[in-house]
This record gives sequence, C-alpha cells and structure tokens, in this order.
Amino acid sequence: MVVSSGLTPEQEADLVVGLPGQPAVSFKHYAGYVTVNADHGRALFYWFFEAVGNPHHRPVVLWLNGGPGCSSIGYGEASELGPFFPQKGNRPSLQLNKHSWNKAANVLFLESPVGVGFSYTNTTDDLNQLGDKITAKDSYVFLKNWFKRFPQFKSHDFYIAGESYAGHYVPQLAEQIFDGNKNASKEDFINLKGFLIGNSLLDDDTDQTGMIEYAWDHAVISDKVLRDVKKYCNFSVEDVSDDCNKALDEYFEVYDLIDMYSLYAPNCTLDYPDSNTRRQLPAIKGTSPRLFSKFQRWHKKPTGYDPCADIYTNTYFNRPDVQKALHANVTKIPYPWTHCSDNITNWLDAPSSILPVIKKLVDGGLRIWVFSGDTDGRIPVTSTRLTLRKLGLKIIQDWTPWYSKTQVGGWTITYDGLTFVTIRGAGHQVPTFKPKEALLLLKRFLAGYTMPST
Repeated sequence: MVVSSGLTPEQEADLVVGLPGQPAVSFKHYAGYVTVNADHGRALFYWFFEAVGNPHHRPVVLWLNGGPGCSSIGYGEASELGPFFPQKGNRPSLQLNKHSWNKAANVLFLESPVGVGFSYTNTTDDLNQLGDKITAKDSYVFLKNWFKRFPQFKSHDFYIAGESYAGHYVPQLAEQIFDGNKNASKEDFINLKGFLIGNSLLDDDTDQTGMIEYAWDHAVISDKVLRDVKKYCNFSVEDVSDDCNKALDEYFEVYDLIDMYSLYAPNCTLDYPDSNTRRQLPAIKGTSPRLFSKFQRWHKKPTGYDPCADIYTNTYFNRPDVQKALHANVTKIPYPWTHCSDNITNWLDAPSSILPVIKKLVDGGLRIWVFSGDTDGRIPVTSTRLTLRKLGLKIIQDWTPWYSKTQVGGWTITYDGLTFVTIRGAGHQVPTFKPKEALLLLKRFLAGYTMPST
C-alpha cells in the first residue's frame, strides 16, 4: 500500500518532520527501528538521509562508527559527515553541513550493536553476549529488513563505510553479505559493491607497533620510552611482562596532556559537570587490540575541531522533543543516550587480525579503499601502512600525491585490488577535520576513480 505522499505506511511512520532546530532542506530523511530478533526483542535504530538531488539514481552508503559501543549517529551523523550538527546553546539548533556525504549518496547511519545509542534489547543477557560475530549478524539482518522497508533503494549500488573499530565491523559485515548473496533469494540479495574504511583497527600486531613508532616519530614520547617498549613488549601476544606494562603506562601518560585522536587539536576546557568522565570511553574486556585495550587511558572519546562538540550532541539527543521527532527511545530505555555505551562491558570475540577477511573480499572482486588521516595517534597512518604491507598485494601505482584544488591533499598507493589514501592534516575522524577532502574521497571511491593527480 502506498499513501498519498508516495510513501508506504512504514516509510510515512519513519519520516522525520519537525526536528527541533533543523534548517530547511530539500531532501527527505527517516529514522526509526528495525527488529533484528523478535524473540529477544532486539531492534537497531537508524537514521537515513536521501541524497541531495536525484536520490533514486544514487548509491546507498551505510556508515558505521566503532568503539566498540559508539554511536554512528553521535559521531558519524552529528559531527563528521551527516547533514546536521548540533550547536552550543540552550535552544536546540542544528548547523547544516555543506560537505555532507548525502551530496554524493543516500546515507544510512546505524547504531549497532544493541545497547549503543537508541538501539535496544528486551533481553538483558543479550548485552553479555556481544562481540564481532553477533554485531555482523544483527547488522546483516537489519539490512535485509531495512531494504524490505525501503524497496525503492534495493537495486541501488550498496557500499559500507566506517572508521576506527569499524575496521572490524565493515569487512565482517561485507563478508556476511558476500557469503549470504551466494544463496540469497531475490528478496534478500543486497547489491554490495565495496567498502571504505578509515583509521581502522585491522591487525593487533602492526596497529600497536605503528602507534608506538608514530608517537616517537612525532615527538610525543621520549627515546627511553621507545627503547623500553621495543625491549619489553611483544605485540603479537596478549599477556606481557610487568616491564612492558610499565613502559606502556609511560606511553599512555602523554595522551593525558594532548588528544591522541588528533595530535594538534585543542582539548575541551568548558567547565561542565563530569566533564572528565565525558571524555572517557567504557573499558570493554575482550576487544581488540587485546593488549592496549587493557589500559584505561586507551579508552578515550575522540574530539574534533570543536573539542566540546560531543557535549552539545549529548544535550541535543537527550531532549524529549528531539527523541519524539526521531521516533527514538520508544521503549523508554532506562539510561540516557550517550556517544559510547556504558552498558557494554564485555566483548566475546574479536580476531587479532581482520586481514584474512580483507584478502578474501579483495579476491572476491569488491572495491576496497582504506584511508588514513595523518595526524591521528590512535590508529595512525604508520600502523595502517605496516598492516597493508602484510597483505602482500602487488603495487600497481606507488606513492603518489593527490590534490584538492591546488593543494596536496595527501598521498595514495594503488595495490592490485585495494587503494590506500592518506589525508594530510586530518585526525582520527577524517570528515570532521577535512570535510571537503573527505567528500572528494567519497565521490572518487563511488565513481571508481583514483584521487586527482593534478
């Protein structure tokens, strides 16, 4: 059944109207819940933005943030690549992002797994069973059901993108779709074409090695700390000596002073209640990287050009009128919306390397791009370069500058089946720090073009 607006009743119910503080826009957007397990009462919350202009001929891009346990709406939509950024002030206000990714594609943001953001479960024990596998499985079920709700987008090219711990989420979900499509009915087939991941956790050994080397190379740690870490720590194992722990404590102490996610960005100095705890992620046992994740200082929230932006976002999404407009929190979740969940404390499974999955999908012919902001100390460009080297792919075009208008935007290397791009001057969340360049990156990726060489 299609109602007079041209939408189905389900689409009409999810259509967002009257969002507090929203500027006038020409595109439609939808938000709501998709059930992924009816028996357990598990449902994932999404926010979907049609493309600016010609949405029915544009690809669909799913964006995932990592953590694990962090909100793709709180970060991806509200401070990186979505159309609306909450602003400071007592009255609700949203700034329109002129470099929003829905200028190139239809963009879908998903809060995953359950326990993140507005996503919920009616079975409390589900929160003790989370890990990489269930996250990928539930996200796959979500997509199959979401495309049934929005069948007009089902034939579109579909891509997945994300950053940080989404270096696990994105390839694992892509693998679920890739394998599922082999025997999928026409109703469940998803037109997956590729994925794009940035500053991503991919391999515990090289990721952690690269973090230390990057910190020394960027004058963050002393020669002594570098020597001690190299002498006492073996990043290919999880259990290490007391000497290694001591050396890593000294390494992490530096990031009490500066932002690990962007070495040259300021810290937030606003005097908000519990402002220190706001900057802290919950420590989750069992997640990757197995060694670094044992250190409390590893668990810090990222920031951006405005290091207090997450405070504005937290205020905005906890407003009852905002939640009503977004059709969110319909079950009255007994805890506030947060950027990163305080309810996820245990992670059952996380492989130490995601490279076997990436190699499988390279061989499967998917378009795969990896990008890296080069001022990020959390999962720095050094880590990603060491990691990609492990794949052993043939180099088609070696280290080459690319341009954003007349300026060098970064460097790129094309492998047989994979492209790597650096973004000069960007921190962990590339679209926050370099929005124009990030949108250019997306457009070139979707078109299958290399980055501009002149």
